[in-house]
Amino acid sequence: MAGKDIAVKKYVVRLSAEEREQLQALIRKGKSPARRLLKARILLKADVSDAGEGWSDSRIIKALDTSESMVYRVRKQLVEEGLEAVLRRKPRTTPPVPAIFDGEKEAKLIALACSKPPKGRARWTLRLLENKVVELGIGERASDSTIGRALKKTVSSRIVGCGGSSRRRSMPPS
Repeated sequence: MAGKDIAVKKYVVRLSAEEREQLQALIRKGKSPARRLLKARILLKADVSDAGEGWSDSRIIKALDTSESMVYRVRKQLVEEGLEAVLRRKPRTTPPVPAIFDGEKEAKLIALACSKPPKGRARWTLRLLENKVVELGIGERASDSTIGRALKKTVSSRIVGCGGSSRRRSMPPS
């Protein structure tokens, strides 16, 4: 690792006085998540400005008990995106699971739930709705619990009136 100490850094950390103060205040308070505090410490140790310590990556890794890739990523993010980006978590661009029912599909589901139940049935059940949604092509798949959640969100005076005097009456308890 001694060779890496001498190598020219692609991402050089130079903090302004106010950035240094912001990071030092963050560490002094100690109320932030551990990862944010670690990033602040890495930046303060890696700072090559006049007020900075200018530590080598290997020294930072040993002192803060972190990885080489972590130090590299923090340096890179500071240079490319700025201090705020380093200290903030990156927001997720897509939801963890895509929604099954958008507005149009949800409207079709509600219309189906308010329609006359199948022959031989007094009312729609969540299982019947689950099968009918797939059969009609409203959605590729939908569990009864997903359908229940979608219908539960829509309880209003207009929906309550469809198929009975209340949603509980038209839908069995789950």
